[in-house]
Amino acid sequence: MKTILELAEKSLVLERNHYLKVAGSIDTQIYFIEEGSLKIYVLNDGCEHIIRFGYRGDLVVSIDSFLTQKASEFYIQAIKKTTIKVISKNSFDAFIKSNDQNKDWWISILENLVVQQIEREKDLLIISPVERYQRVLARSPQLFQEIPNRYIANYLRMSAETLSRLKKS
Repeated sequence: MKTILELAEKSLVLERNHYLKVAGSIDTQIYFIEEGSLKIYVLNDGCEHIIRFGYRGDLVVSIDSFLTQKASEFYIQAIKKTTIKVISKNSFDAFIKSNDQNKDWWISILENLVVQQIEREKDLLIISPVERYQRVLARSPQLFQEIPNRYIANYLRMSAETLSRLKKS
């Protein structure tokens, strides 16, 4: 039985700040991060709003586009030099449909994504920067090891200075 990484058709190396996906594109691939980190964001009135990160061991995709085959508004950009494995939608779909174990694995990933999205929405509704910081730290401590503070601050909808003060206290 094939593993997900055996489906990879190629590897890509993205230099810092290079884009994997841009708004308006259709995502026909799914990506496994071997090394490095990515940010997923949207632009609103010229302002970047980070909605998710990916780092070593994560699957990353413009999920809306991957599932619907319509253009996405998401940008996926390297935060630092990042190596990824590229898996086509066709190969991935065949893998998922090949047996119940693979299908269950994919359902589990999608369920986890829904729960993460609900937690993210709750975070955005919390007015207190302290509580937002504490919730994300408890949920994703690795984030603070992998991602620079300025991006985490954007994700948490606070200034870098506020995040710095919270980390010190």
